[in-house]
Amino acid sequence: MRITEAAQRLGTSPRMLRYRESLGLLPVIRGARQRLTPSRSRPSAGSGPASAPGIAAGPGPGRAPRGAGHRRFTAADLDAVALGLAIEQRYDISPAALSFGVRVLADPTARAQVTELGRRIGRIRPLPAMAMDFEKERALRVIASPAASPVRPRGEQSR
Repeated sequence: MRITEAAQRLGTSPRMLRYRESLGLLPVIRGARQRLTPSRSRPSAGSGPASAPGIAAGPGPGRAPRGAGHRRFTAADLDAVALGLAIEQRYDISPAALSFGVRVLADPTARAQVTELGRRIGRIRPLPAMAMDFEKERALRVIASPAASPVRPRGEQSR
């Protein structure tokens, strides 16, 4: 189905679907080439993606190659967008925030940096504390478990 019908079914506007697509929140179109650009960098004036070495020119993620016509939404696409909308409502976040969350999950470098920030501000416990808690839990389980051979008081003989 076309974007107008998809937007009506989802209760949003075609413009908002295009915005979500630009953020990478729509499933990638199968068979479409993706632009390989360094994240957060913009080409300087006079230098386009085609002039930079190692960067292929092409449409962004989720966009059809030029001349391929308009995007068609499948039932799976609508389900994915509906899940994103539900997450945004449940946690009261913007599409940009959700897009960043997905990026953190997909990009190991971003994940490591956000984890480090979480540790520094006290939202994530430091690794040594987590290891100590594991050892403490393990020791408590050993103490609480019944002994393999019962300890008999002195002077008592086995029968």
